[in-house]
Amino acid sequence: MSSKVYRKLIAKQFAVDFKAAVEIIEVPIPEPAADEILVRNKFAGINGGFDTLVCQGKVAYVNLTPPFDLGVEAVGEVVAVGDNVQNFHIGDAVVTTAKGGGYREYQLIDANLAIKVRQATPEVLTLIPTGISALVALEKVGKMKSNEVVLVTAAAGGTGHIAVQLAKLAGNHVIGTCGSQQKVQLLANLGCDRPINYRTENLEQVLKQEYPHGIDLVFDCVGSQVFDVCADNLAIRGRLVVVGFISEYGKNIEEVTQPRIYHKIFWKAASVHGFVMPFYQEHAAAARDRLLDLFYSNQLKVVVDATPFQGIESIPAAVEYLLSGQNCGKVVVRF
Repeated sequence: MSSKVYRKLIAKQFAVDFKAAVEIIEVPIPEPAADEILVRNKFAGINGGFDTLVCQGKVAYVNLTPPFDLGVEAVGEVVAVGDNVQNFHIGDAVVTTAKGGGYREYQLIDANLAIKVRQATPEVLTLIPTGISALVALEKVGKMKSNEVVLVTAAAGGTGHIAVQLAKLAGNHVIGTCGSQQKVQLLANLGCDRPINYRTENLEQVLKQEYPHGIDLVFDCVGSQVFDVCADNLAIRGRLVVVGFISEYGKNIEEVTQPRIYHKIFWKAASVHGFVMPFYQEHAAAARDRLLDLFYSNQLKVVVDATPFQGIESIPAAVEYLLSGQNCGKVVVRF
């Protein structure tokens, strides 16, 4: 390492707009303690919703005071190891998911928290933890079975396109919503039975006309009116899992005046569940191993958005790009 410093992105203050909350700083490259490894990040995953909400101070399960580090998942290469570290060596490829470990060029981490992988690629980064979230939300929270009708919203996104494939692999009929013809084609290529372009088709009409018995399982990343339509169209004993609400990130929460949700779900014995992965960590390791096996055996395709974002300085633009809904697949930043 010729340089003695590296750059990272921090939240300097809380703000509604992600770009207004952050700044780049330089700090010394640290030396690993006995049980630590030093990783040079190659790729970081963009999580526009979490990034925006944490910079607004609205993530309930973390209690942060600015300034604080940003970014979660990263994949990179081990460049130094502590004296007691036995399972990692310089040059190993690793994925890390420590809060604050993503949006930085180097990170120091306890060796027990790193995951060794074959190569430091953005595809592997997409599986850990984005793919893990999709699998756990579908199976552990949504109680996904076979021969069901499963609806995935924002289905061409980083989480959604994995959820579509997992639902198909489980033997289900899968509907996927998206916002362009390019995304419709992507979903069709991934095996989605009924892609719906919400810009050219009416989601409510399609569901009522083509699925009169309702939807067994909804994997919702969008929220707002899409959530309402999904709740209205649940089947008997249908389940709706709230994985996110990208329609409201960075905006004022919409006030809704309508009958309460139990009027929609009670008579169908249906249910609505919230999902955030930190409360299901006991399932993460098994989910990770299954996803990697599916990926390495070519049963699961990983789509990384083709738009290039290079370097720490590109992260605000990458967050804005993701929130705009333009992406196909996972948005990543390259270092």
